[in-house]
Amino acid sequence: MKKVPALALLDFAGIPAGVDAVDALLKKASIDFLRSGTVTHGRFLVLFGGSTGATAEALGAAVAVGGAPLLDRAFLPDIHPALFDAVFGARREPSGSLLVLETATASSLLRAVEAALKGTPVDLVELRLSDDGLAGKAIAFLCGSLPDVEAALQLAEGGLGDPPLGLTHRLIAAPHEALERGLAAATRFVDAPLLELDGEKG
Repeated sequence: MKKVPALALLDFAGIPAGVDAVDALLKKASIDFLRSGTVTHGRFLVLFGGSTGATAEALGAAVAVGGAPLLDRAFLPDIHPALFDAVFGARREPSGSLLVLETATASSLLRAVEAALKGTPVDLVELRLSDDGLAGKAIAFLCGSLPDVEAALQLAEGGLGDPPLGLTHRLIAAPHEALERGLAAATRFVDAPLLELDGEKG
């Protein structure tokens, strides 16, 4: 995937409004890529990027026609490289303290994670945007030293406004080795491998 300076994401509660917004943004500005479609909970996501100016213009056009079905939006004019890669499926193995973030929309998660990554040296393990089983919500896993992860949480909360509506989280200071192995393999139940543990023998 070609990296671009700016990225935008729109969460729609209704599919017709999302499709209309895609048409509007394509007619407004020349962008470099676009991904749109239905996700869980009957929502419609629109992701696009390009130059900062073109992305901002396209976003404005989409918002103008979106109306009430537009639940949330994110505009990242100087997106963090790790976040860009994670949006398109990049994953890494967790190491150190673990921060799990869950938000009510995919756009709010992008804003939260962007703030955390730009303000701390934490690593982004995985990002999931309203995919199967999330009922429209989004989740992210970040890791690093405990002080850095604690600081990342504060920045993530700040990225959502005050109070940080729709954000739930857990910070695990010293994750069990088996949990780290499981997260490294998959976070979807259907894809998760069976982990053999040293339980009692019957």
